[in-house]
Amino acid sequence: MPKHHLPTYAIVELLIRLSQHNYLIGDYKNHSAFDTGVMVKTSGGSISFPTHIVLRQFEDPTTISDDELSQMALRFRKA
Repeated sequence: MPKHHLPTYAIVELLIRLSQHNYLIGDYKNHSAFDTGVMVKTSGGSISFPTHIVLRQFEDPTTISDDELSQMALRFRKA
């Protein structure tokens, strides 16, 4: 999936929400979209998550629970 098909601001919003679970995540720098998900580079490192999570954040962020965010925050890797 080309990265221009994903709303960048939804990724930034996800990072803001994820930073409540891991403050080391940092700020959005860039992202790459693949068939298997999205790889996001931040000022603190990188994190990957499924494309459907970005689309849920775009369409209805209330469907993403704190438990899901907590689990996603564990995917973060420091630079």
